Amino acid sequence: MPTPIIQFGTSRFLQAHADLFVSEALEKGEALGKITIVQTTGSAERAGRLKALASHEGFPVIVRGLVEGAEVDRTQQVTSVARALSAATDWEEVKRIVATEAEVLISNTGDTGYAVGADDLTTEIPASFPGKLLILLHERYRAGGKVLTILPCELVARNGDTLKTVMLDLQSIRIADAAFRDWLESQVIWGNTLVDRIVSEPLQPAGAVAEPYALWAIEAQPGLTLPCAHPSILLVDDLAPYEKLKLHILNLGHTVLADLWLKAGRPQDETVKAILKDPDVFATLMDIYENEVIPGFAANNLGSEAAGYVALTLDRFRNPFLDHRIRDIANHHAEKITRRLADFRVWSPDVAMPKLTAIIETR
Repeated sequence: MPTPIIQFGTSRFLQAHADLFVSEALEKGEALGKITIVQTTGSAERAGRLKALASHEGFPVIVRGLVEGAEVDRTQQVTSVARALSAATDWEEVKRIVATEAEVLISNTGDTGYAVGADDLTTEIPASFPGKLLILLHERYRAGGKVLTILPCELVARNGDTLKTVMLDLQSIRIADAAFRDWLESQVIWGNTLVDRIVSEPLQPAGAVAEPYALWAIEAQPGLTLPCAHPSILLVDDLAPYEKLKLHILNLGHTVLADLWLKAGRPQDETVKAILKDPDVFATLMDIYENEVIPGFAANNLGSEAAGYVALTLDRFRNPFLDHRIRDIANHHAEKITRRLADFRVWSPDVAMPKLTAIIETR
């Protein structure tokens, strides 16, 4: 059976995100089809997942957390994966599938996934993800070059634009073909996306534990193809509001809690859900959200969106199944204050922010 969706990466995040969305959509007849997963590294740890990912019975995703204050604890079986291949051992089959079957490519290759080494493309199977992708896209171009949508899920700003730039730079050095470059620019749709879901732990041999909240915001552009229809997939004209909500509510809230934790010398193993049980901490956070953050968004015509996102965020913070330690959030604290708090104050300069300003000035 052809698989119109090709996924690069076997991460637990994608298992509980794109793979789960497509599985749910297939049940309603609202997906392009099934998925071929490609393991991009030779990791022995991840190699054991491949058989389980493509099992006929599927793999479990356990969804645990709060929705509007009520506990959710359910297990869903994901059956959207038809094949799971290794780039190291199944390279010719991967090339064939990308050349002839793919309509949408999805990737989640980690923080350094777009890095390209000096010796990339010097071996039959390139070491980097962009190197592999260049070979695969060239194979598709040579096979007739049907239009293809690429939806990167790496946590990189304007990830589609960034990946496109990396690929065009690599193409100019490694495959100097003007017609191929024109095809990369006109027939490959490089989607910008924003993903959000806490996937707290893997299951063995495949599967994951995730919170109920999930978002896959995809910036609309002509010719772009979605892998499926799903309530968590939003096709939007502009990703910026979604980036702002995440950065200046969810991430800002984490940094406020970390600042309170650091200054009070609270227990080393304290978690987000535990610190919020302190009435003084909770009151401080809510004062900041209600009197500084939401007014700041309102000044940018996003007040109602911010109020709704604050409620979602509090459910996520209080997730009884998640042990999110403050000490982990407190890493690189000064940098996070600048990005999450100070930049928010710059974005909404006419709104009084006394509590946020106090944190900024003592960083």
